[in-house]
Amino acid sequence: MSGYGSDRMKIRIQDGTSEEAANAIAAALAERFADDVEVYREGSEDPLLTVTHEREPKGTVSGGVPERQPQPEDLGPTEREQKLWEEIADIERGGPEKYVERLSEQGKLFVRDRLDLWFGEDGIRFEDGKFAEFDADDRLPADGLLTGAAEFEGRDVHFMANDFSVKAGSMAAKGVEKFLRMQQRALETGKPVLYLMDSSGGRIDQQRGFFANREGIGKYYYNHSMLSGRVPQICVLYGPCIAGAAYTPVFADFTIMVRDVSAMAIASPRMVEMVTGEKIDMQDLGGAEMHATHSGSADLIAEDEEHARDLVSKLISYLPSNSDHQPPRTSGRAPAYSPEGIDGLIPQDPNRGYDMHHLIERVVDEDSVLEIRPQYGAEIITAFARIDGRPIAIIANQPAQRAGAIFPDSAEKAAQFIWTADAYNIPLLYLCDTPGFMAGSQVEQEGILEMGKKMIYATSSATVPTQSVVVRKAYGAGIYAMAGPAYRPESTIALPSGEIAIMGPEAAINAVYANKLAAIDDPDERAETEQRLREEYREDIDVHRMASEVVIDEIVPPSTLRDELAARFEFYETVEKDLPEKKHGTIL
Repeated sequence: MSGYGSDRMKIRIQDGTSEEAANAIAAALAERFADDVEVYREGSEDPLLTVTHEREPKGTVSGGVPERQPQPEDLGPTEREQKLWEEIADIERGGPEKYVERLSEQGKLFVRDRLDLWFGEDGIRFEDGKFAEFDADDRLPADGLLTGAAEFEGRDVHFMANDFSVKAGSMAAKGVEKFLRMQQRALETGKPVLYLMDSSGGRIDQQRGFFANREGIGKYYYNHSMLSGRVPQICVLYGPCIAGAAYTPVFADFTIMVRDVSAMAIASPRMVEMVTGEKIDMQDLGGAEMHATHSGSADLIAEDEEHARDLVSKLISYLPSNSDHQPPRTSGRAPAYSPEGIDGLIPQDPNRGYDMHHLIERVVDEDSVLEIRPQYGAEIITAFARIDGRPIAIIANQPAQRAGAIFPDSAEKAAQFIWTADAYNIPLLYLCDTPGFMAGSQVEQEGILEMGKKMIYATSSATVPTQSVVVRKAYGAGIYAMAGPAYRPESTIALPSGEIAIMGPEAAINAVYANKLAAIDDPDERAETEQRLREEYREDIDVHRMASEVVIDEIVPPSTLRDELAARFEFYETVEKDLPEKKHGTIL
């Protein structure tokens, strides 16, 4: 074969080459060299065949991309799009007008106005399932439940919100499907979830479509369980949440109820009367005050809808987006009151009460305290706060309430708080001043051992950096529950007012020396002996003895407590604690 440089490429083939083979050779060369090819046999001047290279058609640019045509003039929305906008506007009006109008009489916002309050006009990124039940015979816009994604306080969140104007916010098949999808997506994105609840429960007349299905309403609580400890789940109640609807608030990490408006209960007052004969109104049965004080199911009470948003805004500022992240830091600020006054707050008399809140306010950043479940088990304070901008979770005995003794409700509250803080990587600060767990038949019936076990288990299992401060009394198993030396805190430090003992002096002297004292006939001598024994016992349990024996790490001047804690939390922020390999514990 040979080529010739002229108008087109020319090649010659041997006489024995078939025409089919010649054509294939020519086609390959035409493609390779982007040129036409003429094929000749040896000795012949007449071409056997010609293969033409296909050139780019007119109107194309280099590389074969078609030349871009000019855009038509701005067409504007079509009639088809305009119709869609009208459909969206109709959906966003909510349920029947009479039910929308009643909301203000009930002291609450229409659901889309509520979303504007939470996220602003541009805060909603998108909504899913707006057209659910679009073609229903009844008016069921979005099937009474809104889901989507939004920006809240600079954080991406998933949200759901019941529309009470649609069948009293009740749940049915399409709304349930939307709820489940939102939860599943939260598992995939690792972003927090806000539940804005206002639901009367499931639609009984439509239960076949969602109640017992594998992907029905029961899956809510499975998903809640899978999300638990993975992403923060925060629920706000705006109305009566009955039966199945009441489980979402209690499964959430934090529940806020609006006073005099919201309620939750396993059954409505009418159903309660039918089953038990008891006549009771909704607020007494399951209102905010009842749940905040007696059941412990309400973490915070909001005075109105704006206050509810403010509380959640503050709450989420302590929480990471998920369990893989660290909680957000701030620049930090000085305490509201000088740490110089800490020692003056603590009475010389170990049995005299004082308010632990006052000590906390001299240790943490000003205006950084958010107490959780303040009305429930008030003898233990559970609160989020910051030290030098670092979020911490405080578990503190409250001597102003029942002498700071640990009761079943306060133990349960503390266990839950410790467990939640540890799940979201929030360091723990224990402030110990307790005579220990309460004794007596009443607390035994209420499960003091069971609840105390849970508190000790939560303290034992926490893997976040932990500091324990013996403020004053650390008696009995109270020192165990409050992260004493045996519970792997990064530090156990004490103030000079601290005491660590199996029991207090009075109880100990009565237990050990009761017979000896009873044998002393002279009242003055007996009192003098008792006082001497008390002083000897106090010397034995004083933190100076504990520091001398290296039971505790350090005694610190009270005025330096804030600086001491800030330094220790900073130093130990990367600490890693391993737990034994197992499926899970059996205590909680």
